[in-house]
Amino acid sequence: MADSAQVAPPKRRLNNAFQNLMSLHWWMALAYLILFVGGTFMAQLPREVSFRPGFYDFHKSIGILTIGLLLGRVLLLFRVWWRKYSRRLPKLSTHWWRVFLLHSSLYGFMIVVPVTGIFLSNSVRPNNVKFFGIVVPELFPQNSEMVDLGRGLHFWFSYSFLVFVIAHAIDQWKVVRALWRRWTGFWKKSSSNNSKTALK
Repeated sequence: MADSAQVAPPKRRLNNAFQNLMSLHWWMALAYLILFVGGTFMAQLPREVSFRPGFYDFHKSIGILTIGLLLGRVLLLFRVWWRKYSRRLPKLSTHWWRVFLLHSSLYGFMIVVPVTGIFLSNSVRPNNVKFFGIVVPELFPQNSEMVDLGRGLHFWFSYSFLVFVIAHAIDQWKVVRALWRRWTGFWKKSSSNNSKTALK
């Protein structure tokens, strides 16, 4: 009894760390969905549209937010890995390497995409990146000759990232399908309850 009582708490801490990691995973997924959809939309806006600057500021704010979330996620990931692999190393199978390389690429894109966005914005003019109204210190000097390079890097890294996200979704298709069924079931149940309430 004493031995099992000693073993249980680390297991709960591991579960908590993993749950926090997955929570950050989905918050970041939502943030990147906003970035992809919003970025595609705002790129088509004419310059004379009044809300265009505000849209760009919001896009940059979400980009800065993803960097902060990524730092927290990496710390949690190392914590989970330490607890998981400190006693037993993983079996370095072909499947393990494939998953490791895919996830490493995703983490790389998660930092490169917002950083290239900052590079583009800093190249255009000083104090061009704000986090919900707060000016972010410049990481790169203003340089009009670098604008096209920054725009190209941000564009290609963004869509390369999207390709890897799709590959990740295919790799985790069972999880995606289960979540889709859960959400559709939830909405169907919610709609049914609303219809019954309206009929009363």
